[in-house]
Amino acid sequence: MDGPHLIYFADPMCSWCYGFSPVIEEIRRIYGNALPVRVVMGGLRPGNDRPMTPEARRDLAGHWTHVTEASGLPFDPAVLERPGFLYDTDPAARAVVVARHYGEDIAVAYLAAAQRAFYAENRDVTSGEVLGDLAAELGLDRAEFLQAWSSEQAKSETWGDYALSQRAGVTGFPTLVGGPNDQGVFGVVTRGYAPPAQVMAVLKGWIASIAA
Repeated sequence: MDGPHLIYFADPMCSWCYGFSPVIEEIRRIYGNALPVRVVMGGLRPGNDRPMTPEARRDLAGHWTHVTEASGLPFDPAVLERPGFLYDTDPAARAVVVARHYGEDIAVAYLAAAQRAFYAENRDVTSGEVLGDLAAELGLDRAEFLQAWSSEQAKSETWGDYALSQRAGVTGFPTLVGGPNDQGVFGVVTRGYAPPAQVMAVLKGWIASIAA
């Protein structure tokens, strides 16, 4: 991607990323195509094969309460009560990576849809059926999307995203970086959740420094 842009390291099953989704929406509303956002999957819990214990569900639901308090977004913890539920973040992350092939804006929109589906609508985004439905709801061809999602290429590209996050030194999500400046360097806009006003202030200062 050429010119100034943002790289958003996130995960569709990261609750703080869900809480951060209004910030991304605000950035897109204000800057649009003048400041593209590229989504990179961070790899929160990819490949997890152990069903959640009752204790883990309680702990996670309590954690979601903190995100609600900070962001005001709704949560429905009922999704965690599905029998044998595996908190495997790889299927949904791979779906975002496939959506990225349709355009960066589609990837951002798919990420938001997956977050909303999981956290607020009690939909299991570890399921290919649900992920295909989300693609169709965004106007994508469901069968084509699921074929790509099931491919070895998509799996490899998704794990490539995780590796990129590690090489970039990203240790938590959300992480938003902007660049490049005139030396080709990227700088951190926020590392972890921050409210819209704080992020927009940092972003405006960064944009002003580039234009100077």
